[in-house]
Amino acid sequence: MSKEKVLVEVSARHAHLSDADLETLFGKGYKLTPKKDLSQPGQFACEEKVTIKGTRGELKLSVLGPTRKATQIELSLTDARSVGVKAMIRESGDIAGTNGIVVAGPCGEIEIKEGVIAAKRHIHMTPKDAEYYGVTNGQIVSVKVETDGRTTTFGDTVVRVSDSYALAMHIDTDEANAAAVSGTAMGEIII
Repeated sequence: MSKEKVLVEVSARHAHLSDADLETLFGKGYKLTPKKDLSQPGQFACEEKVTIKGTRGELKLSVLGPTRKATQIELSLTDARSVGVKAMIRESGDIAGTNGIVVAGPCGEIEIKEGVIAAKRHIHMTPKDAEYYGVTNGQIVSVKVETDGRTTTFGDTVVRVSDSYALAMHIDTDEANAAAVSGTAMGEIII
């Protein structure tokens, strides 16, 4: 029996900032300005942008909110190469042992010692969704995305289960370009 397909969204390069780093970059007592809600409950794109500075160049990144415990920079592997930093493929929040980079804002700059990642492709699910698809938190699955002339099956996709999630798979811009996905698509989970 074939299950319903899941929404596949493209997650472009962005920054998550800690409270302390937000104040250094934007000023004491600064609060993020929500611009647009994202598909995951409580997450939002902000008006604020930062610039990362690598050994080969710079890139401007949107900031996503709310603030986090640690600053994290999420890039595609192409973005990382273009600025001259190695981005390890990791799940969001798993930044131990990753590379750092200089991050600049309108009021200052910081050099994070770790935090540059290429996000491991993943599917956010509620426990009810996980039960429906027959998967568990942390399970690795594949997802087939059919597009005109570029149908692609993404392996190594981690299932992330929480009551606070909404059902959606996230891929980065390199992955989206490989599969000719512009904006969103639908994918079939293969266990």
